[in-house]
Amino acid sequence: MRRPAVDRLDLRSIIDLTELADDVSPFTLRALCTLGVADELGNGPRSVADLARALDAHAPSLWRALRAMVRKGIFAEPEPGLFELTAAGEFLRADHPLSMATALRLIPSEIAAWTALADGITSGTTPFELANGTDYWTHLAANPELARWFHRSQRDSTRLEALAVLRAFDWASAATIVDVGGGDGTFLATLLNRYRGLHGVVFDRPEAVATAPEVLADVRERCRVEAGSFFTAPIPAGADLYVLKRILYGWDDASATRILGAIRTAMRPDSRLLVIEPIALPGDELALRIDLMMLVLSSGRVRTEPELAELLRGAGLESSRVIPTRMYPILEVKPV
Repeated sequence: MRRPAVDRLDLRSIIDLTELADDVSPFTLRALCTLGVADELGNGPRSVADLARALDAHAPSLWRALRAMVRKGIFAEPEPGLFELTAAGEFLRADHPLSMATALRLIPSEIAAWTALADGITSGTTPFELANGTDYWTHLAANPELARWFHRSQRDSTRLEALAVLRAFDWASAATIVDVGGGDGTFLATLLNRYRGLHGVVFDRPEAVATAPEVLADVRERCRVEAGSFFTAPIPAGADLYVLKRILYGWDDASATRILGAIRTAMRPDSRLLVIEPIALPGDELALRIDLMMLVLSSGRVRTEPELAELLRGAGLESSRVIPTRMYPILEVKPV
């Protein structure tokens, strides 16, 4: 085995490694997000003492955490001990139209899963299961508060994704759409508000669609909500367009094929399916990061185009084109 050279100090490489392995900034940011600091700063600068009283926090500890995030550009300190939001920090407010507040909270069961990654790589077992004794979806079902957080985080992510995909596809070419696994209906509501001739259905588990009637209230004459699992219940049939947004990558190949097969059964010969999710394309850093998240949390993975094509063939479907967007590609699919 070649011995590493020690005749010179490559300090830059050591610094780069420590920055790459940094868990201080991510955890600090998530902790402050969990506490709701950005919401308290929504009306302007406040002192550490004032913030600590509002948050029922220990002022010296809060000051140390805020100071670290000033260095990262999340907060500003115009005067010693006085803090305010930067442009980046505004996205941590719960009332921001594109809020990231829910998505960036500290979730103990997920953090525990990351600590089991080395064992997961060694054993091939999902780190989340190693750390928590059960799979991610069962854990969500057994923890209602965590499930509510999950669905809120999906809503917040969907708002961003809608901005990316609305102009990338001719949605007006369809009259009816079914959003399979569409959660609280945020994506469908966005579509129906933009395209007045479109009618739709949001289909997901009962707990996921519980708040959908409220989200879809402005377009209720042109949509309906159906509760069910895409593994056990029939998917609403006969629509022009079906959407699977960030669904397949959360499941193993057998489960993903079952989902696609259920949709194929519901489709007409001229129906189309849009698969909107990360695809492992060369140089796609975001897809690589999400794939690691799937490695830690679930049995799923980010697939390449050939791997997705194989899944589609197993369900009697085929891809007709890939449409790039500013976030995730849209895979347009048709029956074979």
